Amino acid sequence: MGPINSNWLFQSAMSSLQQSSATNGSGAANSQMSGMAGPGSFMMLLMAAMMENVQQMQTPMQQAPAANNLSFMSPASSSYNPAVANLTMQHKDVATSAADQSDLKFRPVQFLKLDGQLDGKLSGTAVHFIEAGKKYDIDPNLLSAIAVHETGNGSSRAANEKNNIAGMMGKNGLRSYESVADSIYDMARNLRQNYLNQGKESIAQIGAKYAPVGAANDPTGLNNHWTQGVSKFYTQLT
Repeated sequence: MGPINSNWLFQSAMSSLQQSSATNGSGAANSQMSGMAGPGSFMMLLMAAMMENVQQMQTPMQQAPAANNLSFMSPASSSYNPAVANLTMQHKDVATSAADQSDLKFRPVQFLKLDGQLDGKLSGTAVHFIEAGKKYDIDPNLLSAIAVHETGNGSSRAANEKNNIAGMMGKNGLRSYESVADSIYDMARNLRQNYLNQGKESIAQIGAKYAPVGAANDPTGLNNHWTQGVSKFYTQLT
């Protein structure tokens, strides 16, 4: 017997008992009803069996949604969450100085547009460009444009072997990073501290220091195309 029929039968039996109790006012009638509804009576045994059946059938139905919700809400342990930056370096805060009169400060960007144009080693890093831009008050599109130009949109050897997406140099040459996110934050800190806060107001002015033409570490002359390349990608992203 299904739960709906059992509930209906139980309610009907209880209603009949109540009506009979109300209409039979004599002691004999009350005595008779007491016998019918006593602990060992057929009626009480029938109702107890029905209630047990109802509970057994309804319990799995009530528990099923909870199990489904747990399955839906539990993320896979191996899933990658790009919103969590794997930062292994300490990136110090650098405030925006009054010397920065540029139009390159932080501004909201279209996440899906930015994310859709990043490829290779830069794939899935849009959120890091945005968060680094917020931290150092720099347009995320500028950070992204520099990285796209420096790495051939995530395909360079420096990006794939050293997680270096900005051409950042160290004491022993090209720097290595534990993660691409670290490289993004370090580039943003460098631009804020040593370029924008020093009054560099345009991509051309930044490029003259960031990738100077004729530099000793640029034997193939790639720096000649830095300003043009970054400006082109910046325009595409904005």
